[in-house]
Amino acid sequence: MTDPSQRPELPEEPHFQCEIPMRWGDMDALGHLNNTLYLRYCEEARFLWLSAAGVKMTPESYPVVITVGCTFLRPVVYPATMRLDCYAVDPGRSSFMAYFRMFTEEEPNKPCAEAHSKVVWVGADGKSRPLPDKVRAWFD
Repeated sequence: MTDPSQRPELPEEPHFQCEIPMRWGDMDALGHLNNTLYLRYCEEARFLWLSAAGVKMTPESYPVVITVGCTFLRPVVYPATMRLDCYAVDPGRSSFMAYFRMFTEEEPNKPCAEAHSKVVWVGADGKSRPLPDKVRAWFD
């Protein structure tokens, strides 16, 4: 998402929001939130989002991420609590794009990062399957 024109128009309001406190061990050697942790926070937000929506995940029906990217807009230092605004766009038969805008409590209106991932729903055989109805409802 380094080119904002690549990102589709997101809804005015996020589909889901959550807060994730930064842990002391989440810092890199320079005292910033380690770049890999932004994606871990997105992973946590994605599962909180699915859980809040009542989406059941089983060995026969679960999401996999097949593409991921992140643009770092400003450093985050400890202590901080991250707010992730989560959006679902571009639904397909078995997939959708998830976008995440990340903020800190200290600067709640100034994003510190933006990330995206393509999520595909699969079955026990590893093949794609239609999105669950509760996920499909996000796009109605």
